[in-house]
Amino acid sequence: MADNKQTDKLVDRFGRTVDYIRISVTDRCDFRCVYCMAEEMTFLPHAQVLTLEEIEQVATAFVSLGVKKIRLTGGEPLVRREVIKLIQAVGDLDAELAITTNGSQLESMAPQLKAAGVNRLNVSIDSLREDRFKEMTRIGKLPKVMAGIDAAVAEGFDRIKLNAVVMKGRNDDEVLDLVDYARSKGIDVSFIEEMPLGNISEHDRAEVYCSSDEVREIIEQRYALQPTTERTAGPSRYYRMADSESRVGFISPHSHNFCSECNRVRVTVEGRLLLCLGNEHSVDLRATLRRYPGDMEKLRQVIIDAMDLKPEKHEFDLDDEPQIVRFMNMTGG
Repeated sequence: MADNKQTDKLVDRFGRTVDYIRISVTDRCDFRCVYCMAEEMTFLPHAQVLTLEEIEQVATAFVSLGVKKIRLTGGEPLVRREVIKLIQAVGDLDAELAITTNGSQLESMAPQLKAAGVNRLNVSIDSLREDRFKEMTRIGKLPKVMAGIDAAVAEGFDRIKLNAVVMKGRNDDEVLDLVDYARSKGIDVSFIEEMPLGNISEHDRAEVYCSSDEVREIIEQRYALQPTTERTAGPSRYYRMADSESRVGFISPHSHNFCSECNRVRVTVEGRLLLCLGNEHSVDLRATLRRYPGDMEKLRQVIIDAMDLKPEKHEFDLDDEPQIVRFMNMTGG
């Protein structure tokens, strides 16, 4: 094992520096997207979920260890009670703050998020057709989400990006519509290959899988995509269009996996430090937080030691039963 003590950087056994943390603040959501969770969900009891104060401690520890970007996720992070207090506290740290949201709460909360120090927003939206949007989210209302996007654009965040999971026969015919919508708003859009997390009986992932290469071919029927070296801390590979400021990104865990450059870890809603989205290698930060309350050095050392558990790569296979039984709402988007 590598000797990682007394360091202010997080480096794993493969020489990758971890400088990006994604923290799930709740497993609850006001949508039930078909690829994310089952229609009937049992959510965690309150005592098993990290408190807002514990989440702030985790974020503070990671920033002290060189993390430069924090993303708050869910479930739907904006449905957690008093979450704005957490966002304000994390916004005061020396790191870029981003939030992934389904957009349902943005119309009313966008000004508060901007004032609290949020730099970037990712809004998950897989369809621009109201009936299909409701079918894919089971209960979501598209007009409310689109009003939320407009409110966010009006606030002038550093970047706003749409995230769309593309599924063959479900929404692949809307790829160009989503690009045109992003262009009309002056925002970015990323297309995501579905990740096999959680066993959802009514959803055949292999049947609906649509690769990033297929999506790119659809887009290039209308727009020439120019490769760019621009990167955020996340896994998107970006392309530009000559006549627009909007960028098109691709997140390709199957067809072009990005494991060799992985700079990310996640903290689940229960406080598990998850070293890889596609594996179960993890450390229980909640146990440390509650056994040694307020002991930042103990928390830091547990995080440092955990880097030796980060695997070289994930092992996603669409044709087999999912290796990972936790749903995406537990993991954090």
